[in-house]
Amino acid sequence: MKLENKKWSIDDFMKTREEVLSSWNTGKEVDLDDSIKYLQKVPKEKNFCSKLVYAKKNGITLAQPRAGVALIDDHIDLLTYLQDVGGADLLPTTIDSYTRQNRYDECEVGMVESRKAGRSLLNGFPAVNHGVSGCRRVFEAVDVPLQARHGTPDARLLAEIIHASGWTSNEGGGISYNIPYAKSVSLEKSLLDWQYCDRLVGFYGEMGLCINREPFGPLTGTLVPPSTSNSVSIIEALLAAEQGVKNITVGYGQCGNLVQDVAAIRSLEEQLKEFLEEQGYGDVYITTVFHQWMGGFPHDEAKAFGVIGTGAAAAALAGATKVIVKTPHEAFGIPTKEANAQGIKATKMTLNMLQGQRMLMSKELETEIAVIKAETRCIIDKVYEMGNGDIAIGTVRAFQAGVIDIPFAPSKYNMGKMLPARDNLGAVRYLECGNVPFCRELKNFNSKKLKDRAAYEKREVSFQMTIDDIYAVEKGVLIGRPGI
Repeated sequence: MKLENKKWSIDDFMKTREEVLSSWNTGKEVDLDDSIKYLQKVPKEKNFCSKLVYAKKNGITLAQPRAGVALIDDHIDLLTYLQDVGGADLLPTTIDSYTRQNRYDECEVGMVESRKAGRSLLNGFPAVNHGVSGCRRVFEAVDVPLQARHGTPDARLLAEIIHASGWTSNEGGGISYNIPYAKSVSLEKSLLDWQYCDRLVGFYGEMGLCINREPFGPLTGTLVPPSTSNSVSIIEALLAAEQGVKNITVGYGQCGNLVQDVAAIRSLEEQLKEFLEEQGYGDVYITTVFHQWMGGFPHDEAKAFGVIGTGAAAAALAGATKVIVKTPHEAFGIPTKEANAQGIKATKMTLNMLQGQRMLMSKELETEIAVIKAETRCIIDKVYEMGNGDIAIGTVRAFQAGVIDIPFAPSKYNMGKMLPARDNLGAVRYLECGNVPFCRELKNFNSKKLKDRAAYEKREVSFQMTIDDIYAVEKGVLIGRPGI
């Protein structure tokens, strides 16, 4: 297959599908006719699309945690606890790191060792190894919609298994689950592999079945300017729409300045709608997800709850359809189920207190929305130009040229010249634009914001600001001021 932004023919899809399903032994459990019949029986209250549509129409922000352990019974216990005790509106299954790299043999070893140890020795649920039978057991044990959350450049077999098991949402994309997660996977390959995942969802859609797709908004989760993450989300949404996906959730990771966070979610939804309509995908239903703080967390649980609460408040005031919840144990590694439930309950209390409230438009919010949209438009227009109208080809060329540049990404296909830092109010700006194609006015805007901070702190604008900002939140502040 040659990479281009063109809907896969059914023949090409089915031919590739044979290869995907034969790549590991549990692939033989996937039977398309059986999967269609199983998905047709999924009740409305357990379908991701239905619940998201209901939430958006009623102005509700849903709460969803992250969670996943190695063995089926333990995973069911974890999810039902988060559902029943934590009150999660939507449930995840976080997939383990071996599965993310398609290392299923090592998953088998991890599962055996987990049974021996009496605890999970994998950092997630190996869905491919458990197969359709195991994943259906998980789905049938819970009462709310289930989504796979992972970080997999090649998620084709994983997508086949989870959707055949009644899981009606899959997170990720060819950019967002490659550049921030892998070092040596080419964009051509990951974009093609995720076109397959999207074509699978589109195929089920042609059978009358709605499955949600969600690009991963936070990317590296470290000082990512909103226009960078919004550009990636919009590109991945456009690529998914071409393959027939009709229900898309685009996301953003909390940066910390409340006005900028609200502006980022609102501009993302508004601008995606514009691009979808421009490209002829006006029938796609859009929802949004706000990710609570993805950077370093305070060790003190009380301070961690403060970070969680600000994220929940930003999600509510922005009008996000759902919020991905953090826990008070983020600084220590994988949280206990009790800590995970506490994070959900704290989030939902904040959401309940702010139910129906939205941040009112102000001069500051209006400016921030306008800047994010202008920066995003510069990036995406250039991507289209570089691809001669093909956004898939343009994306590969844009990364090669540094037109899209994700800060602190491990991928060798990312240029790494763009650098971010916070301004004097904590909003994330472009310290070094690198080759990101902003006009002079936008470059001057970012430069002035950082010079204002430098003047306030009586120091030069430099990369030291970035370093200080990376460690600030775990020290108890948002902005890395000198001496803190």
